Parts: sequence; C-alpha cells; structure tokens
Amino acid sequence: MEKRVKFDFEVYFTNGGSIKGEDFRLDIASEAISNQELADYIIKDLRLLMAGKVIISNKTILNERHKRNAINSEHRKHKLIDLSHTIENGLITYKGLPAPHICDYLSRENSKEFYSEGTSFQIGKIDMVTNTGTYIDCPFHRYEDGEDTAQADLHQLAELPAAVIRIPHTETLEITADHLKNREIRNKAVLIHTGWDQHWNTEHYYEGHPYLTLAAAEYLRDCNVKLVGIDSHNIDCTAGNTRPVHSILLSSGILIVEHLCNLGCLPDENFTFTAAPPKISGVGTFPVRAFASLKNSIDV
Repeated sequence: MEKRVKFDFEVYFTNGGSIKGEDFRLDIASEAISNQELADYIIKDLRLLMAGKVIISNKTILNERHKRNAINSEHRKHKLIDLSHTIENGLITYKGLPAPHICDYLSRENSKEFYSEGTSFQIGKIDMVTNTGTYIDCPFHRYEDGEDTAQADLHQLAELPAAVIRIPHTETLEITADHLKNREIRNKAVLIHTGWDQHWNTEHYYEGHPYLTLAAAEYLRDCNVKLVGIDSHNIDCTAGNTRPVHSILLSSGILIVEHLCNLGCLPDENFTFTAAPPKISGVGTFPVRAFASLKNSIDV
C-alpha cells in the first residue's frame, strides 16, 4: 500500500518572521517518517534560506496513491555506506598484536559525585595498538622519514573519487596487474573487493588471504592512484617476511587502507571515498571510519 503523510508546519527564520502550512501532503516510502526528515524536506523543497526552528504538528500517515517521488526512500537513506569494522573490547585484528582493552576511565556511577542529581557522564579509556580494526597506513608506517597521520593532507584522506575492482577470493588469492587493467583509476582511490571480509573475526581470516603482487603495486603506482584499499587481512602476502606492496605504495605517498568491509554494497564507480584518522604526530597507522558517498543518491 502506498503511503502519504499529512501534517502542519511552521518554519521560523533566523532573521525574523515565519511561514506556515496546513494539511501539507507528501509521498513517503515506508510506514513512518520523522519530524526532522519532514523539516529538512520542507526547507529544501521550498528553497528556504536562514531557516531556524521548525515545528511539525498533526502528522498523520495516509494510505494514498503516490503523486511524486517518495522522500524517504531506501536509496536516499543509503547515500553514505559504512566500510569499517566495529572495534570492540578484545578484538583481534592481526595475530600476534594485542587486542584493544576498552573500559571506563570515569564510569557514570562514579561521576555522580561530581554533578548535580540526575546528571552523569562516562569517559572511556582505550589501550590499543594502532593496527586495529579498519585502519590506514601512512608512509611513516614503513619509512622513518615518511609522513605520519598528522602530516597527511586531507585531500589524501577525504572525498576521493573512487573505483571498486572486484577480484573474488573464490577465483584467486593472488591479485596481479592484469586484474587491474582496463579501468579508469588515475588519481582515484582504488578499492579491491575480494569478499574476504566475510571471514572477519574468525580464525580463517588471518591466513591464506587475498593480496596484491609486487607487479600490481607497481602498476597502481604508475597509474598515479591516490589510495589503495582492500577488504582483506593484508594488502601484502604474509606467508613470508617481505612487504613489497607496502614498500612500493608508501614510498610513493600512496596511502593504504586494510580490513575494509561492505564493498559489495558499492557501485563500480561514481562515488567518493573517505578514511580519515585522528591527527596524531609520530604514528603511521590508525583506525578510521571509512565510508563511501554515492553521488547519484537523492538528498533530502
């Protein structure tokens, strides 16, 4: 059954005055819609400037035929795609490295003695190696004179034009230069989708994983890509003790993001990629909240 929402609204402007609407009707894609979504849509659709407080009242969901595009479709909701694993207490990201210890530095109960009745806060404490969860590698991770996370330019980390190259781990674990050809990747973030993230946080995840070859790394370097990400345990083969892919990419200033997930939710192109760590001096790796922004999504 198609749904519409009927409501009244009043928008107050920051420079004075207001505008009202009664029995306003809009098509929606689900059984419900929040007041905030309605307020945002009214401001955008009416092209209102300097809008401040918005009051939505008398909201009713109706079973009526749609007259225009629904305003809270799933397509709009998934404009931002989270590509990061959740970091939890005790999580093992890399065998041999300690798991993070996440606890209270100041618990809500203990904080009550410092604040008025009914007011409490929590301050957390984390003991963690920087190679935890979904993380970024900067040149300092490999090279003493390389840039650390504090020196990385935001243009290397945020809103990068991106492309996904799909090489299923069921077909091959060794990703060669030939797998990367016939794609427009220059000046882009290249995300390698292998599907290996399905094994995340299991014993199988740590061994026999997909990786890039030295020649693949050289090809990406020669194509002047900006960043390379992979949804695997390591971008290098970990069967030995050499790390040629890290060495080649990081020596060229090409950042690396490992342990991505949800790459199967992305189109092959026409999106941007962001993976920004805190600005910390003297650190070459750090967890990131990696995500993609789909350019063809509908804004509300």
